[in-house]
Amino acid sequence: MRIAVIGGGPGGLFLAALIRKADPAAEVTVFERNRADDTFGFGVVFSDRTLAGIHDADPVLREALEVHGRHWDAIEMRLKGERIRCGGNGMAAIVRRTLLMLLQERARELGADLRFSTEVGLDDLPGHDLVVAADGTGSRIRERLEPAFGSAVETATAKFIWFGTDYTFDGLTFVHERGPHGVFAVHGYPISDDAGTFIVETDEASWRAAGLGEFDVTQPPGPSDEKTRAYLEELFAEQIDGHKLLVNNSRWGSFRTRRTARWTTLDPRPVALLGDAAHTAHFSVGSGTKMAMEDAVALARALVAHPEDLPGALAAYEATARPSVDKIQGSARPSLSWWEHFGRYHDAFEPWQFAYHFLSRSITDARLARRDPGFIAAAHDAWRREHGAEPLDTPLRVAGATFPGRRLAEVPPGAARVEAPRDEADLPLVLARVRAAVERGADLVAVHGGAAFTRTLVGEQARLVHGVRALLVDPGLDRDGALTAVLSGRADLVVSAAASRSPQDGQEEPDGHPHP
Repeated sequence: MRIAVIGGGPGGLFLAALIRKADPAAEVTVFERNRADDTFGFGVVFSDRTLAGIHDADPVLREALEVHGRHWDAIEMRLKGERIRCGGNGMAAIVRRTLLMLLQERARELGADLRFSTEVGLDDLPGHDLVVAADGTGSRIRERLEPAFGSAVETATAKFIWFGTDYTFDGLTFVHERGPHGVFAVHGYPISDDAGTFIVETDEASWRAAGLGEFDVTQPPGPSDEKTRAYLEELFAEQIDGHKLLVNNSRWGSFRTRRTARWTTLDPRPVALLGDAAHTAHFSVGSGTKMAMEDAVALARALVAHPEDLPGALAAYEATARPSVDKIQGSARPSLSWWEHFGRYHDAFEPWQFAYHFLSRSITDARLARRDPGFIAAAHDAWRREHGAEPLDTPLRVAGATFPGRRLAEVPPGAARVEAPRDEADLPLVLARVRAAVERGADLVAVHGGAAFTRTLVGEQARLVHGVRALLVDPGLDRDGALTAVLSGRADLVVSAAASRSPQDGQEEPDGHPHP
């Protein structure tokens, strides 16, 4: 079999190595339009929990991280003069250039043909049995064959820019600063002993107020936004001890989440999409590099398992790889939404609740407690100091009524009921209904229907924008989920079916948090 891989990033290189390792008779050629030592970006980060499949397929990444990478266990949040840490989040990072060099070496060692500074299209590859488009989110191969893949893109409202820094973080660190023009946040992590990645996010209003929209992002890759670098170096000077930010094609963008209905096609010839060419997920929940390398594992195994059946191999590839990607993209949307609204949370919450709100955006109190019991104990202690009771046992007076706890069996009379939308397209209309209800005098807004993600956004609009109480109606929510919603500040009250059953059952539900 002759296979052409378009794109010499980690996914394409790993695929080439895996195919040659499994079938030395296969002819695999990687075409990359950039030079071998060109790379954009600084570091790549991987979660310990997600690497098993990649490590089993080939040791190159594990050995790269062990020899050249940096590993850590805790996440740190910095804001309002405080630093809060949560352990149990094992991760490792490596310089992107180093990873690419090692993957190139591994692919060559196994017999792949690597051709750099070579740009090709489908018409240039007549003799290949399969073309793999691993050429990134702007894939020309995918664009050439649309609508065969059914590609769709959602563009986030938040702005982000990638830098490096010669300041060395201890581990994954989130830094939030309110400057004269708005709130800016950093995702920082070490990639070597003397450098780190420094990603900055902000909302569009702050970005425009700071005058950071002047750089021409339509320029070819290369030049970086020096005005933004100077602005952010000054804003975060105390947090990075006066160190410098490093540029490499550093320019503002808005994250684009790509989904494709089909990852492969046989018409006009067999083509498979891999990595960012097929899918993207916000960098706050996963590594695009990790996802691309997992795609490579799935595609290589499918080709080996179906040696005489290319259509069957391509179908098996997508069936195997898509569920993991769908799960990551499902988690990524609420996380991306958090970053679109983090300025609101920064201003509304104390540091402990801000950190808890961030870390619980995709997992519950109980799961966080398993990672770091001390972090959860500190959050519960902070709530008790303020309210004098555990979160779900804290009384609340609203709309002329006093509730003995935060978990209710039904929506109380007088609450303004608002149905959340199924997706974001109808969110503006629903938020307008919340505003209208508050203007009519509602003190309590009960949010029901829709999806968990949109219910949260509607409830937070009531709480954090309009200053009224929010009640989350979710029949499927258990005690742990209710506790997380209240302690995080996503809701003041919760109605769930489980709450209405517990008195009849006469059984105590297990706490979702560690007692001190």
